[in-house]
Amino acid sequence: MKTKYEIAKNWLPRYTGTPIDDFGDYLLLTNFHYYVEEFANKFNTEVKGVGRPMQTATNSSGLTIVNFGIGSANAATIMDILVARQPKGVLFLGKCGGLKRSTELGHFILPTAAIRGEGTSNDYIAPEVPALPSFKLHKFVSTSLVNRNLEYRTGVIYTTNRRLWEWDDNFKSYLQKIGAIGIDMETATLFIVGYVNQIPRGALLLVSDIPMFPEGVKTEESDKKVNEQFVNLHLELGIEAMTDIGHKGEEIKHFTY
Repeated sequence: MKTKYEIAKNWLPRYTGTPIDDFGDYLLLTNFHYYVEEFANKFNTEVKGVGRPMQTATNSSGLTIVNFGIGSANAATIMDILVARQPKGVLFLGKCGGLKRSTELGHFILPTAAIRGEGTSNDYIAPEVPALPSFKLHKFVSTSLVNRNLEYRTGVIYTTNRRLWEWDDNFKSYLQKIGAIGIDMETATLFIVGYVNQIPRGALLLVSDIPMFPEGVKTEESDKKVNEQFVNLHLELGIEAMTDIGHKGEEIKHFTY
């Protein structure tokens, strides 16, 4: 196996327990197994890859959801091995910490860009290249939000490899200075590796905690409440947007890279 495609063709089924031909043209990505379970229950379909690093489920319309795990290294891995399938569009349904007072628990953020603080993306392309979503994909997501009369935010996400930083006042001061609206561990990596691999991509992030304040730091109890109140809606928005793209067949990939 000498080429990226040859390796990815072997690794995508190995990581997911899912044959390449079983993946749909459009994908939802998530960090959590319960998103995949909820999707499978909604469409009465099988969860594949249980016991593997990643799990998938695909509905009868050809929309696939993948749980790739947490962190930028895993985000890069899924966007690399998807070269074997070359999906027409990928939407990340992620969670993030809200960094501004205008972001509250349960708010949705449609990122306009992501700051590459994770370092992983530097292995793919020069650090001055911005991490951007595919605009036309985000157009469909914003339409789903507006049609449901849901309030949402746009802005820049800071992506970091640090999972435990809430105690670090110097880092928090830095986050305030750069003006990011939210923080996560995957978005910038997904955008950059998607760009390098010519995969149209986007992200719809759910604000799951307000980590700039001690009382807003995520706990098991607070995360459970967010899941109960907002995860189903988060998933429904992703399904609706990507299904709409599939039905309309609109090209969302750039003509040139």
